[in-house]
Amino acid sequence: MGSPNDGQPTLDTGLGTAATMTLDNYAFPKDRLKTALSDATKTPLVLVSCGSFSPPTNLHLRMFEEAADYCEFETNFEVVGGYFSPVGDAYKKAGLASAQHRISMTRIAVLDSSKWIGVDPWEPLHKEYLPTVKVLDHFDHELNDVMGGIETPTGEKKRIHIALLAGADLIQTMSTPGLWAREDLNRILGHYGAFILERSGTDI
Repeated sequence: MGSPNDGQPTLDTGLGTAATMTLDNYAFPKDRLKTALSDATKTPLVLVSCGSFSPPTNLHLRMFEEAADYCEFETNFEVVGGYFSPVGDAYKKAGLASAQHRISMTRIAVLDSSKWIGVDPWEPLHKEYLPTVKVLDHFDHELNDVMGGIETPTGEKKRIHIALLAGADLIQTMSTPGLWAREDLNRILGHYGAFILERSGTDI
C-alpha cells in the first residue's frame, strides 16, 4: 500500500479506523463515486452488493466488473459507483468474522484493485440485523435525498438508480417460502431491480 501522495486511490475513512467506528461518527463514503455523469442521456446507477464477505474473494470483485461491463454495452445505465455492504454481526452465520474485520477486509480488497468500488460500513455498524431492502433504502436516501443525485454534463442533477448486485445463489433463496418478506421482495425486485451473475450449479 502506498502513501497518500503516490497517486493511489484512498478511502476517506481510513483502514485503521474500523475498530473505532460507530453509527454516531458514521459518514457516507462518497470518495469513489463519480462526481458527474458522462452521458446525460443515460441513467446513473450505483451497484450494491450485500453479503457476509467473510472473507471477500476475487469473485466478489469480479461481479462488480462484469456487471459494469454489461451495463456499458447492453443497457442505458452509466455506472457511477459500486459498494460492498457487509452484513452485521447479528446475521449469526457460522464462522462469520467480526463486523470490524469484515469492514477492514473489504476495504483492503478494493484499495488497490479498483478505483470505483467502495465499502459502506453503515449496515455492519448496526447491532441488529437489517433486511436487504432497508440497506437499499439507505443508499437511496444518502445518494438522492442527502446528495441530491449526480450532476449531468449540462449542470442539472439527476436521480441515481440503486440496484442490488448478487450471485444466483442469493437470488435462488428468494424462492424459499418464508425466507424473504413478500413486500421486501416486491420492493427489491420491483423498485430497485437486481443484476444477477449466474453461478454453475444454480438454476436461475
